[in-house]
Amino acid sequence: MFALVPIKMLQLAMIGSKVNDILLFLSVVETGSFVGAGKMFGLSRSTAGKAIARLEEGYGARLLNRNTRALDLTEEGKRLYEHGQAIREAIEAADDSIASDSGVPRGVLRITAPDALGRRLLLPTVRRYLETWPETQIEMALSDRVDNIIEKGFDLAIRIGVSAPDQGFIARTLMRDEAILCAAPDYFDGRDRPLNIEQLTRHDLLQFASRGERQGWHLQEEDGTCVRAQGQVRLRLDSAEALRATALDGLGIALLPRLLVGSDIAGGRLERVLPRLSHGQIPILALYPHKRLLEPRVRRFIDMLGEDLKALRSGKAR
Repeated sequence: MFALVPIKMLQLAMIGSKVNDILLFLSVVETGSFVGAGKMFGLSRSTAGKAIARLEEGYGARLLNRNTRALDLTEEGKRLYEHGQAIREAIEAADDSIASDSGVPRGVLRITAPDALGRRLLLPTVRRYLETWPETQIEMALSDRVDNIIEKGFDLAIRIGVSAPDQGFIARTLMRDEAILCAAPDYFDGRDRPLNIEQLTRHDLLQFASRGERQGWHLQEEDGTCVRAQGQVRLRLDSAEALRATALDGLGIALLPRLLVGSDIAGGRLERVLPRLSHGQIPILALYPHKRLLEPRVRRFIDMLGEDLKALRSGKAR
């Protein structure tokens, strides 16, 4: 029996070492380099590289495709990144749960968020946050433009539809909202409503575009086949609220989050297009600079917003 004790201690040591390697792996992905990741932990480039090598050897799979310009995640690397985020969030949650008075939020919290969803989703949380933590102040910029967070001095960005964090940042998924294809009833005056994805080619599409990046629609048919929607895109906008407004004006068909257009559909101002098909999920993310110790004012707001979004999704808005 006593011989098992050293073995268990060895297993615990191995688990601890692996967790450290996974945290280093997350940092490599988020900083985009072994050098940057090493600096975040006070380690050398070679130490960070060896951590990734140990993980790849242990899993028997390549996690990163390396070239002179960038580090790209393999499919196995993407899965480990998702699980690694959960591990890190669990550690942060444990830190929060036993934090002393030093974990009380203080000071100015600077947030950037999309205009429409920022007003609809964040402002109720902002009010609750300020009431809960009286030693805090909030400065918030509501815009659909994706500015450089650090250059603009923001602590936190809320992003809609981003699938991966920018280099050097951590992304935490707060909620996934249903994407809805919709148009105003007036738009179909003199037009046939599309019965399948192919018939969208006969219609005017309203799509999001920002800084040269254009939105594409990938819709899932009833048999599970994913098809890229083709149509005449006559108007592109860099604001979800503007897309909603143009859809309400009958200028075309838009793909927007349910949170933004749900009340319009319920009120008959917009109607769903191809409702039997799956239009995917739109992630709502909290994006913040990579730091070993996240300030309490940032962490508490992210946690509170996550709680409020969960309550909203369940129909139990606070």
